[in-house]
Amino acid sequence: MITIPKGFLPSQRTIPVALLAIAASLFGCSRETLEAPKSLITAPVVDGSAAVAPTFIESDGSQPPSGLVPIDIGGGATATVWPYTGESLNGVPSDPINLIFLGKADPVRIRAALLALSGDRTAFGLPDAPPFNSRWTDCQGNVQTTYADGPGWAGSVIQLQLGTYQPVRAHLRLFRTGLADGSGGVVTLGAAHFEVLIPGTTEHQVLSWEIAQQLVTVDLVRCGFLGAAPVMTGTINAAPSFRDIPDFIYNQLPPELIALTGGPPPPVSGAVPLASDGRAAVFQLAGEAPIVAGTATDAFSVQFNQVIPKPLCSDGPYDYVYVTGPVDFLRTSTVDETGRYEFQGRVSGKLQITPVDITTNPPTPVGQPFSANISDVQQGYLDAAGGQMVVARTKRIGPQTGGAELLTSDLKVASPGPESYRFMEQCLQQLP
Repeated sequence: MITIPKGFLPSQRTIPVALLAIAASLFGCSRETLEAPKSLITAPVVDGSAAVAPTFIESDGSQPPSGLVPIDIGGGATATVWPYTGESLNGVPSDPINLIFLGKADPVRIRAALLALSGDRTAFGLPDAPPFNSRWTDCQGNVQTTYADGPGWAGSVIQLQLGTYQPVRAHLRLFRTGLADGSGGVVTLGAAHFEVLIPGTTEHQVLSWEIAQQLVTVDLVRCGFLGAAPVMTGTINAAPSFRDIPDFIYNQLPPELIALTGGPPPPVSGAVPLASDGRAAVFQLAGEAPIVAGTATDAFSVQFNQVIPKPLCSDGPYDYVYVTGPVDFLRTSTVDETGRYEFQGRVSGKLQITPVDITTNPPTPVGQPFSANISDVQQGYLDAAGGQMVVARTKRIGPQTGGAELLTSDLKVASPGPESYRFMEQCLQQLP
């Protein structure tokens, strides 16, 4: 019988039982205030325009990120890892690594263990309400990277969620490092966060690192595969906070969510830091779930309907656009009898863009509407022999008078195989 240290698991005081069947109308954000989702195209230019030289960024993954830290992987051994995730190979932190799995810890097996659980967590003081009574599923999310000294870069082939893409969920990314731990097992890194969809956009706002870490801990205990009580690392990433919640989002959160995250009472002036103790929970897995072969498909649409800062080729801090239209999501995940996991994902949409003046209330149109096309494609695999690969391609096209404004990015992380990241942004300018 594994004894979990007191205070390690959430209590009713940590996650109140009174919460919270959060509905789709989670909170009513005004159109003039939300942050850019970084997924669209700039406003049109007038007749008489020319393309400026495009911006290129390219990396082959040969440069490790700064800030590597040693972690204890059992048996007196240590591994040196980057304690963050990133969105490319440039070493810019995105999320903290707050979960470390050792032993029988291949990501495909961790996925199988979590997917097999029911949604009943009431014995741990969690409410019988979404997302806390949900089951784990494969999910949509941006591909991210992390790094371990020796094997190098790894990508988030497996992404899981507790809840749904909207309105609120816990989101878990798993990274197969290729490292052996000190007991003959393997090292898998995880990054989990609790987040809410920003209404009228396709983007999420992280609300907590710690809540998601606690939810994963609860479910690893429920799986029955722990060989020892979880322990915490020392401080390996930013503390007492990492990133923040903009005040114009925080002030519109429902009281239940603010109470859940432990933040200050609204209204606030200025961003609210996202609390983080800078430590990762370490799990020694002595057992593993059986592989269940099959295919899962997740398909849905999100309606864009929001005023946002122009995310591409902006002319300054007051350059905003009003964006409307559906964005379609599709992801298919497959596991075969050998334990090979594959996925394919696609995000597509044709959006209507209208330049607006945000110095007026409400914002008023200042240009002709135009269309913009978005297209994201992802695919990847983890095989039973340790091979892995993930590819994420993004394209944004805004037809303009005199040409088109364009953003493309291409990320590939593979083992064995080379890593690469390419980014290109093409803007137009008005001729005199």
